[in-house]
Amino acid sequence: MLLRIPHVLTPEELAQVRQLILVADWADGRITAGRQSGSVKNNRQLPEELPAAQQARHIVSVALARNPLFVTGALPKSVYPPLFNRYSGDANSFGNHIDNAVRTHAATARHVRTDISCTLFLSDADSYDGGELVVQDTYGEQRLKFAAGDLVMYPGTSLHRVEPVTRGERLACFFWVESMVRSAAQRSLLYDMDMAITALRQADLAQNSELSQSPLNSERSEVVKLTGCYHNLLRMWADV
Repeated sequence: MLLRIPHVLTPEELAQVRQLILVADWADGRITAGRQSGSVKNNRQLPEELPAAQQARHIVSVALARNPLFVTGALPKSVYPPLFNRYSGDANSFGNHIDNAVRTHAATARHVRTDISCTLFLSDADSYDGGELVVQDTYGEQRLKFAAGDLVMYPGTSLHRVEPVTRGERLACFFWVESMVRSAAQRSLLYDMDMAITALRQADLAQNSELSQSPLNSERSEVVKLTGCYHNLLRMWADV
């Protein structure tokens, strides 16, 4: 499942993150690359131990935790602390690669299985040329270039790349999620079911409001049963 989540960061949070990272000391992006991806990685990355990186990471982490679409789509068990990259000038691209199956956080030695790869865009799409995130999977090739503050999440098994930036600068935050539900197909089914249940609930609330009825104890038995099915499937599939 490839999922776009708009407005993960508020304009104020986006401005704070950009202000923090733009004046920091950037390093070669290969500091966190594996053997294969290191051979095609040509960008800049913010060392994660820098105070600016830690402050920006905190802002992003708080925003993710409060976002219901992220929680529903990812069903996160563990999130690798967000990192930040920069594409411009001669360091402007990242060739085809697949993310490492497991990332180990250097400071804590904590392992995270990379079920889901995530990119949070930090630059306005019209402020740079090129720089598309190209994701290839069973759903075909997707070329992604979203608004600043928007997030895309996709299976960690996907072959992907970042096209060369030919004008301007592309800033982004990236990280990985180990999900409570390991299977991408199962996560997709649960997400679709949860979205359908939410839509039914909203429709019922709107109808009750029009009829001046209290929403208490008015939920249809079908919605209750579907909600039960969702949680029973999650109970069956989740590893917590």
